[in-house]
Amino acid sequence: MNARLPKTPPMWRQSDGKPVSCLEKIKVLNQNIQEIESLCADALEDGVLMGCDAGQIKAALHELIDGLAVPHAEKE
Repeated sequence: MNARLPKTPPMWRQSDGKPVSCLEKIKVLNQNIQEIESLCADALEDGVLMGCDAGQIKAALHELIDGLAVPHAEKE
């Protein structure tokens, strides 16, 4: 697998735009993103090794993310 440079984590924000201030919440969010990145990289690598088009795999991953329902979302 290719080595990836560490990325600066995002500034996590609440739905009202205020930053999340709880350090434990920020830690969990950052860990989740790292795990998702690793899983996506593994899926991309597996697909390419099996002869699939990298662009198609990335498009499928984007579609998966875009299709996620927001739990506990406030109705507008």
